[in-house]
Amino acid sequence: MRYDRSQKTRSKPLYTAEQRKRRDASRWTLVQGVLAPFQFLVFLISLVLVVRFLITNNGEELANASVVVKTLTLYTIMITGAVWEKVVFGRYLFAEAFFWEDVFSMLVLALHTAYIAALGLNLLDARSLMFLALAAYAAYIVNAAQFLLKLRAARLQAAPAAVVSAGMEASR
Repeated sequence: MRYDRSQKTRSKPLYTAEQRKRRDASRWTLVQGVLAPFQFLVFLISLVLVVRFLITNNGEELANASVVVKTLTLYTIMITGAVWEKVVFGRYLFAEAFFWEDVFSMLVLALHTAYIAALGLNLLDARSLMFLALAAYAAYIVNAAQFLLKLRAARLQAAPAAVVSAGMEASR
């Protein structure tokens, strides 16, 4: 049996019209829009410092500090993101539209928190700490990709609605 593209089922829209209005009106949308690239910049700087330490065995303190800053930034974006999700979807986490992103975010948080605990309790040597940081960063990259794909899907879903809306306006 051949697959017919015309039989492809349409995916459920990411936002209802009401959720889209709440998203667009919320100051938390702007907060997330600012924090996400900031967190990525912090990640890139920290990644360089962690890899530099692993290669040269120099800069341990700076690498550790950068991972702590990255973790604090992550917690900030997670807390404000949960508030955003509550405003838009009516629940702090695991709204249907972002369920799997939130599930994976918990892994990212767990790995970053494990790093902080291991650092604070002196549970791992410096190299092991840095490899734990790299594991946390790998999970972060996967999670960031999930959110970027979700944003792209939202834009693609919004485009046809904008065309229909513009067409309705033009016909008046």
